[in-house]
Amino acid sequence: MKRLLASLLLALALLGTGPSTLAQEAQAPASTAAVAPGAPAAASNAVPAPGPAVAAPKLDAGDTAWMLTSTLLVILMTIPGLALFYGGLARSKNMLSVLVQVFVIFALISLLWALYGYSLAFSGEGRFFGNLDKSFLRGIAPDQLSGLLPTIPEYVFVAYQSTFAAITVALIVGAFAERVRFSAVLVFSVLWFSLSYVPMAHMVWGGGLLGKDGTLDFAGGTVVHINAGIAALVGAYLVGKRIGFGREAMTPHSLTLTMVGASLLWVGWFGFNAGSAGAANGVAGLAFINTVLATAAATLSWLVGEMLHKGKASMLGAASGAVAGLVAVTPAAGFVGPMGAIAMGLVAGPLCLWGVGGLKRLLRVDDAFDVFGVHGVGGIVGAILTGVFAAQSLGGTGGLAPESFSMGAQVWIQTKSVLVTVLWSSVVALVAYKVADVLVGLRVPEEAEREGLDISSHGETAYSR
Repeated sequence: MKRLLASLLLALALLGTGPSTLAQEAQAPASTAAVAPGAPAAASNAVPAPGPAVAAPKLDAGDTAWMLTSTLLVILMTIPGLALFYGGLARSKNMLSVLVQVFVIFALISLLWALYGYSLAFSGEGRFFGNLDKSFLRGIAPDQLSGLLPTIPEYVFVAYQSTFAAITVALIVGAFAERVRFSAVLVFSVLWFSLSYVPMAHMVWGGGLLGKDGTLDFAGGTVVHINAGIAALVGAYLVGKRIGFGREAMTPHSLTLTMVGASLLWVGWFGFNAGSAGAANGVAGLAFINTVLATAAATLSWLVGEMLHKGKASMLGAASGAVAGLVAVTPAAGFVGPMGAIAMGLVAGPLCLWGVGGLKRLLRVDDAFDVFGVHGVGGIVGAILTGVFAAQSLGGTGGLAPESFSMGAQVWIQTKSVLVTVLWSSVVALVAYKVADVLVGLRVPEEAEREGLDISSHGETAYSR
């Protein structure tokens, strides 16, 4: 009898704990790695579920290899991808000026990120900024795992995030290209990076205001694209229009290079989006396929709009449509299903086409390479639609809390994050441009602009004469 009673008690104990324990173990890895770099804010605040002790974090070679690869892919997006994309859009007398601006910004921001940017973005618990505990990367050792992505070394996470910071600042130069002082670009970059990119990264991904509010931003819709797009628009206004704008043809000097740059952007964007899963897992696969499909859909929908409007489909339109799709899917890549990604691309293409055409004319601004029209408009569209297509009923994952996901509530959260980003970036950009103007002057003299910035600012030419 005692043996029978003991057996029954053992069976009841197994029935009462076994399934729930297994369910927790099966769900925990997916919920932890689902939305990096956005998820670390949520993961760091998560309350552990009851159950057996969780195993200590352990280095995963596959995750580390994928994150190193993703870091290289995002570097490829910037140099040479973005540099060639913008360089081809410039007139030949200004090509090198664009290349050197992108190249030097990448170097500058990489250093600033290590000195203080990483610490202010990803350490501490402030609403807008972190703290300086990890400034100069102190306290980080080669074998130390990241507290936010615990299967990879923290140095890898630092390097990966540095590439996001660098490309965000570099995106802005396309708005005021062909007439800005190189020294002004550097002064602005330091100020805007410190006061806009860093706090936005902390607010969304580092445990700050927007992350706690439940904002869904898988890989940078707010932090990168809206942030940069608004700063670009402000800069285009303050620097002023190029000489002859609206009266002279300012056609791109090499659409071949622009197509090469756009292709490198598309390839590198897999590190940007799929790498933001933080691990070599199913979420990375979802973000990967979504990056293919949204981009393809936006390319085609842009060209359809172009054919309906102009009667012809252009190479520049195809490249621009691809970038619009990449931008739009960035905040949603790990939260929406493949059909949702296609829908987002189909919507983003025509809206960004309007952004670089009708909206640009309404704003009466000389945004030289349409940074706001593509990145600003595409980022806003993508951020808001993330709240729609993340719904499980539309094939999405349900965001950070699938059990309580509400489309209406999430769209409102996404809209608030867009408004905060627009306001924050515009104010910081205005101040940064004004400071740069006072210190060194924003714009080159008229004679230098007419001669071209390659010669007047850098003393060299892209092509031999």
